[in-house]
Amino acid sequence: MHTRSQAFAIFLCVLLLFTATISPNGNAQDQVALVATGSSLPEPLYITWGDKYHEVHPAVQLRYLPEGTGSSGLKILAGIGDLGGGDAPISDKDLKDAKVPVLELPTVLIGIAIVYNVPNTPGELRLSGPVLADLFLGKIKTWNDPAIAKLNADMKLPALPVEVIHRTEGKGSNYILADYLCKVSPEFLAKAGRGESPKWPVGANAGRSQDMADKVRATAGAIGYTEVQLAQRASLRMARIKNTAGEFVKPSEKSIAAAATEAKIVDDFRVSLTNGAGKESYPISSFTWYYVPAKAKDSERGRAVSEYLRWVYSDGQSVARDQGYATLPHDLLAKVAAKAATVR
Repeated sequence: MHTRSQAFAIFLCVLLLFTATISPNGNAQDQVALVATGSSLPEPLYITWGDKYHEVHPAVQLRYLPEGTGSSGLKILAGIGDLGGGDAPISDKDLKDAKVPVLELPTVLIGIAIVYNVPNTPGELRLSGPVLADLFLGKIKTWNDPAIAKLNADMKLPALPVEVIHRTEGKGSNYILADYLCKVSPEFLAKAGRGESPKWPVGANAGRSQDMADKVRATAGAIGYTEVQLAQRASLRMARIKNTAGEFVKPSEKSIAAAATEAKIVDDFRVSLTNGAGKESYPISSFTWYYVPAKAKDSERGRAVSEYLRWVYSDGQSVARDQGYATLPHDLLAKVAAKAATVR
């Protein structure tokens, strides 16, 4: 595993190599290579955005490196990189200590799907927040536990051991799931805690989103979590989760979007959407954010970032919608676009 200093060195090497590739003559006025690190959850969308933007702006290329929410935040706060991507708000203290002011701009909405592998059990698994918390705390040890069976009277659940799989430290999916579980389980809050690196008491590690999908698929009795688009592409089974209105809701573009319509959005957009109100709301929903230095180190790169963000909050939203993502509500989109326009 890389140390933090090694990870920074690798990032800088990639940045230099990529810049050299895109601008072999060193003509920065003609071509710009923007490099971002961030969460693997929105990686498919951000790569698509980069490709689509390059088609209409050939002088600009965007390289997205999925290193994780925590790593991305550290780099942007340290003044390294053009953009960051993360699924958790940066802490107040870290924002205050940053070398330059950093904006947190929502890009789209995402949902964390609870994925599972319980063979020979037709139907859709139903889970409540407290039961889900007990699964990830290791209190529920078999799939035919009475707490699960009570919610799934129509399913014949086996006496199969529960195999918990969770992400490694510094991941945005950890934050979103833990944020939800802390709201529905005081015990989870006390024992594991909220954050990108919860103190998981049980379970095996999965470093990347793809590792999570592979381990759940290969492990009978597994339960894990990942972004809904990634879960669908991996053909993983997804549980229905009981929301605050008492409805068992499956993650979808519609149910994730519903979570945002009920939320009170603050001016800096750093708001939690988990366990929100609404009959149709999926309770493990969240924004995913771009972390953006308010002022770039040089005016040309700042202008390139600003123009890219203008596209993200116009044509980019249509691209996201075509990819199956829940896009920002209209009123919020206007406010985020206005804030993005202040980047220099």
